[in-house]
Amino acid sequence: MRQAGRALPEYRELKQKYSFLELVQTPELATQVTLQPIERFDFDAAILFSDILVIAEALGQRYRFRDTGGIQMEFALDSSAAIDRLQTHAVTDRLEYVAAALRLLRPALAGRTALIGFAGSPWTLANFMVEGGSSRTFTKARRLFLEQPQLFSRLCEKLTRAIVDYCRMQIQAGAEAIQLFDTLGACIEEDRFADASARWLREIVAELNSAVPVIVFAKGVNQSWNLLVGTGARVLSVDATVRLAEVRASLPADVGVQGNLDPALLTTASADGVAQATRRLLEDMRGARGHILNLGHGVPPDARLENIEALIRTVQRFA
Repeated sequence: MRQAGRALPEYRELKQKYSFLELVQTPELATQVTLQPIERFDFDAAILFSDILVIAEALGQRYRFRDTGGIQMEFALDSSAAIDRLQTHAVTDRLEYVAAALRLLRPALAGRTALIGFAGSPWTLANFMVEGGSSRTFTKARRLFLEQPQLFSRLCEKLTRAIVDYCRMQIQAGAEAIQLFDTLGACIEEDRFADASARWLREIVAELNSAVPVIVFAKGVNQSWNLLVGTGARVLSVDATVRLAEVRASLPADVGVQGNLDPALLTTASADGVAQATRRLLEDMRGARGHILNLGHGVPPDARLENIEALIRTVQRFA
């Protein structure tokens, strides 16, 4: 489960010694944080501890965490000149620390646990980079897309090239699957999603050329399954706002689904309540091919450990 580590006391202990960026950029620490939820809960897959915005930093747009919460980019991409300054040629060199962490993880997992790498989608990254950081509304990338489509495309071309190179680097270093996170997919109308996001996701998947399975998660995009299938992704990750069995029934048989238990249950329900909700989802999906049970988004930082444990044990004992 994505971000499972941040609910753990052992992670919080590390956070007292190191900043988030130090944890991400130090291979030994990133490896330690990635392994923490595996060691505690025995998940079937480990997802690399990193951040989607490492791509922005590797392109030359650094970021930090605000004291009040959220992300602050070093500057906003507010002009053609700012976009032109982004440098794609050194992305993999600047992100070598990610490859180093993956190379440490493979032997540590000893073939028992799958290893997933990831990247943010061009649309989601563009929103942070054009906005200049976190926002409640994220309107500036949408405005760029509508008012200056050629400039928007130039930005997304750079992001797509960087993401492809980054994902290839992760695969070469040991990632057995790649997940692309379009967490701001709902920040554009669904009739414009094809041009703003899906086309770039499709290009990334095509460039990776089936080297490993690709999972696409477009949060809040629940009426455009044909577009998401058209990206070529082997698996679509589904948020918690729709019935997963209905989504499964609408997809081709060779496209898997991942999801979609409500993450809020980990903070608001009892362990028994989480177990019951997990069993209901599993029963609803009984007989469905290609289902990877997961949350509909990341693990909340205040998730109760007994609830995560209840979810995992329910899945492991389900028959």
